[in-house]
Amino acid sequence: MTDEERIRQLREELNEYDYHYYVLDDPLVPDEYYDRLMRELRELEAKHPELVTPDSPTQRVGGQAASQFEEVRHEVPMLSLDNAFSEEEMRAFDRRLHELLGIEEDQPLQYCAEPKLDGLAISLLYEDGLLVRAATRGDGRVGENITANARTLRAIPLRLKGDPPPRVEARGEVYMPHEGFRKLNEEQLRKGQKTFANPRNAAAGSLRQLDPKVTAERPLTYTSYQLAQLEGADWPPTQYDQMLFLKQLGLPISPYMERLQGIEACFDYFRHIGEQRDQLPFDIDGVVFKLDRRDQQRKAGFVSRAPRWAIAWKFPAQEVMTRLLEVEFQVGRTGALTPVARLEPVQVGGVTVSNATLHNMDEIERKDIRIGDCVIVRRAGDVIPEIVKVVMKYRKPGFRKPQMPKRCPVCGSEVVREEGHAVYRCTGGLGCPAQRKEAIKHFASRKAMDIDGLGDKLVEQLVERGLVEDVADLYHLTLEQLMDLERMGEKSARNLLEALERSKSTTLPRFIYALGIREVGEATAESLAQHFGDLPPLMEASEEELQEIEDVGPVVAFNIVHFFAQPRNREVIDKLLAAGIHWPKQEPVDRQALPLAGKTYVITGTLEHYSREQAKQLLKALGAKVSSSVSKKTSAVIAGEKPGSKLEKAERLGVPVLDEAAFEQLIAREALIDS
Repeated sequence: MTDEERIRQLREELNEYDYHYYVLDDPLVPDEYYDRLMRELRELEAKHPELVTPDSPTQRVGGQAASQFEEVRHEVPMLSLDNAFSEEEMRAFDRRLHELLGIEEDQPLQYCAEPKLDGLAISLLYEDGLLVRAATRGDGRVGENITANARTLRAIPLRLKGDPPPRVEARGEVYMPHEGFRKLNEEQLRKGQKTFANPRNAAAGSLRQLDPKVTAERPLTYTSYQLAQLEGADWPPTQYDQMLFLKQLGLPISPYMERLQGIEACFDYFRHIGEQRDQLPFDIDGVVFKLDRRDQQRKAGFVSRAPRWAIAWKFPAQEVMTRLLEVEFQVGRTGALTPVARLEPVQVGGVTVSNATLHNMDEIERKDIRIGDCVIVRRAGDVIPEIVKVVMKYRKPGFRKPQMPKRCPVCGSEVVREEGHAVYRCTGGLGCPAQRKEAIKHFASRKAMDIDGLGDKLVEQLVERGLVEDVADLYHLTLEQLMDLERMGEKSARNLLEALERSKSTTLPRFIYALGIREVGEATAESLAQHFGDLPPLMEASEEELQEIEDVGPVVAFNIVHFFAQPRNREVIDKLLAAGIHWPKQEPVDRQALPLAGKTYVITGTLEHYSREQAKQLLKALGAKVSSSVSKKTSAVIAGEKPGSKLEKAERLGVPVLDEAAFEQLIAREALIDS
């Protein structure tokens, strides 16, 4: 094979891998193999510069930095969308379309729906299959030429697939997925540079870099949402078909796009997407609904700035402005002092927010937060609200910086900052009531000792009255002591004592997790229990021995050794064992030798014969990991009744799905092999 033939072959192969990765969401080869082919192509093109073409995958990164962006006049205006914020407004939108089209309201209209990505809208123009221009929306009529930057995005094909029409213009959204945003900000911090407030700002800032090489380093991707121009081919008759047409040409489209019959189906879709919103790997701020039929779109027409046939139903705001009233410091289970912002109450995402996390003092310093500032607060689902940034124009002289207290606000012990860490800690240990309370709450939690009825308020009373100095004291509480507490009748007291008695029969992983060793979560506790088989060998293990375990690194190993070296901790463990806490003895297990080692499963829906926890334990006993989210690396999804969005994602990604019978067969087969 000649070099020219090999170059052509490599280009075709790399373009096909990009298509499968970005359009079909179905990677064909590992990243290492892709990178190896790209290196070979670069070397061959360097050897034969006369064979380099604009659509070669190697040409995505490069080009000279511009001093400014050229203006681009859109041949077809990039219009905005009208917004809706309620079912009433959506019904009014549907009624208007029925009137415009002369269709009776009892005849449902067909819509095409997809999530509204929170990124930057762009236009991509292809001539004879080649990308010739990319432009921002700008004011809708004039945008900026960002072709050099758009070419660096692997999700945007430089050449369309198959036999494309002479002229195609696609519109879509450039955005930054959550994982890429997190890594970008970590890299910015490492370089001592300013971080981005949110993925949308990061995407917009990255795409509008004057130097394309900077854009190339940013984790951007693209999804199409509209066919704007088409010459030399018949227009597909519906919005849905237009998107499938773009997909056939190699342009990514939303995997969540659906065709819907009637306004009620639109309501169901909006609720369904809203439920998935916090699990999606990217930000969305609503759902876009478009009349599906193109002939009806043309008949409905446009107003000056927006099509009459499309609307964006927006989710409740998740970023709002309010005032920072004060900063207080909470003491956690391990003594860490966490600054908490007390805010003027404000509605964020449909919830009243009056507190927000500030993470640590470094974060306060980096964002230059002062008491009295107007701040932007973000809330995502059930995640604790956080302050995104300060609105500087409202700052007044005299606003003071929050200061870390020198003494613990709960027990008065000295507060110290560990060398090399951002965290400040109270040195009071279990002598600090706040640490004691949090340690007891953790010990009693469902995934630890699972002591039903031991809620936060009750724990606070037990500590404040001096009835519980450490977790072992829980097992010496009496009926009379409990009945003397507020809101604790005889029945509740007896129920709690019974729950305490039941909790004595536990498992080694639960007990290890319940001890509250810093950075030892459920998965690590499980690995420790399987590796050592019992508590005594774990308590005597060295840091070197601990680091031989898959989930244990140097920091976790140090924390474990340090925990068991404390006489006070050993004393509490002895008291717990003397109180009757026990677990089934087990032989040490080499997890790598187990039949499902290296496999990851996700459980969704309701199983008939197993609880979620029972199914999880069966899988873990055979060496598998059990995850809460589906990805391309998931080995299989186990689906019971009413499985929800995880099943849909598995089917989209081509992840195998097992029903309960197949799950039982898997367990029985692998357990037989293991025995």
